[in-house]
Parts: sequence; C-alpha cells; structure tokens
Amino acid sequence: MERVGIVGYYQVKLYSNANYGRYEMIFEAVRGALDSAELKKKDITTVVSCTNDYYDGRTISNAFTVEVGGAYLEDESKVEMDGAHAVLYGLMRILSGNHKLAVIWGGSMASCFPYHSARLYETDPTWERPVAYVNDITASGFQMRAYMEKYNVDIEEIAKISVKNRKNASKNPLALEEAQNANLSVNDILNSEIYADPVRELMVAQPCDGVAALLLAPEKQALKITDKPVWITGVGYNQETYYLGDRDLSISNSMELAGKMAFDAAGIKEPKNEINIAELFEAYAHEELIFSEALGLAEKGKGSELNSEIDGDLPINPSGGAQGGNPPCATGLIRIIEAAKQLRGEANGYQVKGAKKAVASGQIGMCAQNNIVYVLEGGD
Repeated sequence: MERVGIVGYYQVKLYSNANYGRYEMIFEAVRGALDSAELKKKDITTVVSCTNDYYDGRTISNAFTVEVGGAYLEDESKVEMDGAHAVLYGLMRILSGNHKLAVIWGGSMASCFPYHSARLYETDPTWERPVAYVNDITASGFQMRAYMEKYNVDIEEIAKISVKNRKNASKNPLALEEAQNANLSVNDILNSEIYADPVRELMVAQPCDGVAALLLAPEKQALKITDKPVWITGVGYNQETYYLGDRDLSISNSMELAGKMAFDAAGIKEPKNEINIAELFEAYAHEELIFSEALGLAEKGKGSELNSEIDGDLPINPSGGAQGGNPPCATGLIRIIEAAKQLRGEANGYQVKGAKKAVASGQIGMCAQNNIVYVLEGGD
C-alpha cells in the first residue's frame, strides 16, 4: 500500500472578528494550499470540507462553499466534526486508490454565532439542556477539578501551560492577536475571570474566525509534487461515553486508545523517546497535561514536570496550540498543519530543532469525548 503524504497547506490568520467574509477565507485557504504545492484547481480530484450546521445557522452548511472550496464538478463531501476528522476521510479516499489529490479544508466564524450556546445542543435534551447547568464551560471545570484532585496538581502548574502557550503564540504570526502575549505571568492567568471554577478565562482556547486547508496525495504523486512530503504513518481515533458521570474526567480514555491505535500503526513503541514534537488540541490548559499523559509523553499526574518548551525535552504546542486561537472546525486541522510545518522546517520563529516525528490531535465533545491522533514523519 502506498503511503499518503501531506504535500501542501495554508492557514488564514486568525481573528476574533474578521473584517472579511467566510467565503473569502475559504477561497484564500484552498487557493493558498494549491499555490504552496504549485498546483492548479484541475489537479483536485476530491474535496472534504469541515463545517457545522449549528455554527453556520443552516442545514447542509457546505451547500454554498462548493465553488470557493475548489469542489465545483469534483467529488465533494462534508464532515461535521473537527478538521482533523476530515483529514481521516480524505486519507481514506486517497487510500481507496480512486483519488490523486484530496483537498481538506475546515473552519468557521465564531464571531457570527454564539459558540457556547450552540454547544448546548450536545447535552441531553430532556434534563440538561433546559436547565443549562451542564455545558462545555461547566464541564471543563469538572474535568480540571478531577485532574487536580486525583493527582494533587496545583492550579499554578496548569496556569504555567497557559503562560507557555500564549508566549509561543506570540512567535506565531498566524495566531490570534488577543492570544499573543509573551509577558503573561502565572498571577495574570490566575487573576483573570473565573469561567467555571477552577478554570480561568486565560486558560480557555478562545473561539475565533479562521479557515485552514491541506492537500493529501498518494506516495508516487506526492513525490512528484514536492521533495518535502510529510507522511501520515499512523492514525487512531476513539470515542467514549457522553455521560460525564460515567467517565473518569481526570484521564482521557479516548485519547489513550486513539494514541495506542496511531502508535501501533506507525510502529512506535516508546512515544516519549520517539516523538520529537506534539501539537495537541487543548480546549483548556489542563487538557494539555491530560492528553500528554494519555499519549505516554509523560507519566500520569506528572505532565507538569515535562519540559515542553520549544527548546525543551519534548516541545508541546510550539505554535501556541488552541490557546493561540480556536476556530471551530479548523483547530485540529491546524494542529496537523503546524506539525507538518515543523517537520518541513517551515515554522519560522518557533521551529523545533531536529524534528523528525510528530503527533497532532483533534477533538470534539464535552471534555474531549472524541479524540483523533496522527503520527507524522518527515524525510523521504
């Protein structure tokens, strides 16, 4: 079976309130991805988009994105999850042997809809939704509290993750301007507004406007397109039960099982020693610790002891991660793009030296109910 390679990508700069439209953003992202690989629209054989009907305020939310997304008169589908899940769909289409170039794009404009209100539709419609006490914000408080109490982790250790990621975001020109801050302190994080105790505002990945796109091609085609393809050598995905009361929120079973699946496919035995960089979709700062532990990059309860700085032992989210901007339906896709940048040596300003293997993740659902993990490798 041929390998599948990432041969191009493009991310629109993230904005809290963009001054131009969503369709322009989609065109810019897809056109930019094609230009990055010196390809034309005629080279596209399939397009997979990632949008959400609730976020867009209409059913069949991809109906008016076909032309600007490069799918006119081409095979086209939509995934209504995270952009990282759309990549899986595109990967399977390439592996089917029926397609030579897949465009995957995802994104939304959170400035145009009430993001947290829309996510209330994830809750139980009989009991939870009418009362609205359980939602994605309060659930994050349950999750962070469970982790802190189980492993005796101080809130200051979690605040350090926000400090690190927002400092990293200040080096990333595509990150959300409001998230770029190299001078934040732990006290600044702890003194920001309480979202759902113990979660503070500056621990939250802020929803924003943005679109990203990447290109996938089978091995022979990929090597014709670029001399720097990034190979997808493993992918894993898992979903656990919705009901928060049935889950141990101090850990992430879905991430652990997704990681195991991806690592087994890639032949990775010791992730901590074999992975050079991780781009993890952390909707809240504490999730970076939970996820890094679930993936075996750190021991359970000791993620805060890992030096995850750009020049550290195992850099995590050198781009700033989701805390550098969280455009719904694009955030996990951006994690894959950022990991690919590192492996191609194109992460100007926040490049990790000697990066050869990376992991990238996407998530959806309350407290990251569903996780998807990719193992990416550079070189030939």
